[in-house]
Amino acid sequence: MSLQACANIVQRGDPDRFAAAMAAPVEARRVLFPLYAFNVEVARAPWVTEEPMIAEMRLQWWRDALEEIAEGKQVRKHEVTTPLADVLHAPLAGSLDRLVQARRWDIYRDAFEDADHFDDYLKMTGGLLMWTAAHLLGARINTTDRIFALGRSTALVRFLKAVPALEARGRIPLVDGRSETISVLAQDALQHLPIMHPLQEALPKPARGALLEAWETEALLRQIARTPTRVADGKIGLSEFRKRSRLIRWAL
Repeated sequence: MSLQACANIVQRGDPDRFAAAMAAPVEARRVLFPLYAFNVEVARAPWVTEEPMIAEMRLQWWRDALEEIAEGKQVRKHEVTTPLADVLHAPLAGSLDRLVQARRWDIYRDAFEDADHFDDYLKMTGGLLMWTAAHLLGARINTTDRIFALGRSTALVRFLKAVPALEARGRIPLVDGRSETISVLAQDALQHLPIMHPLQEALPKPARGALLEAWETEALLRQIARTPTRVADGKIGLSEFRKRSRLIRWAL
């Protein structure tokens, strides 16, 4: 029931990752759903209140839960923490604290300090999440850089999709929001994407499920690189047919 509760949270809060998890090998879902549900809860914590102090407390609650898992203590009761504690071992629980800390940027209205700050945000949210899932499912250390690159690029696409909503809430999402700069961001991410077939071949079958959330990443980066005005217009995306067909191909 706890795993089903996690699946329900992901289905409501992150439909793309839910579709990816459902396309993954069945044995991978016991890891993916708790991790993705944890990510949903952490990602929305800064947005459920206008009070920064309350948002900080919500994020701290998750940091404390991770600390309990890392120290082998009885984890606080929550529909996500229990299944998360079942799959997450101590070192990875400690590393996921960086994901929660990165989400502190979402609380405040300040822009990113510079390009490195933005890059770190993407790596610690998207890259670290994908690598943690893959590692728990058997990925070896020699795939770390490639998985982080794929997760970081996927996080960039998700972030650029969110730009209009962020601006509507008074945030400054991009250090430089000019179209030519956005195009360069997408082109740079494309250059750093790993070649998928060798990466998949280097992973055990369950761990390949951790990569499925990136099934649209390359296509959308190319779309943004060609027409960066799609970001401001909120028109990043593929047709439902293309989305489904790409996911099926990746899953196979």
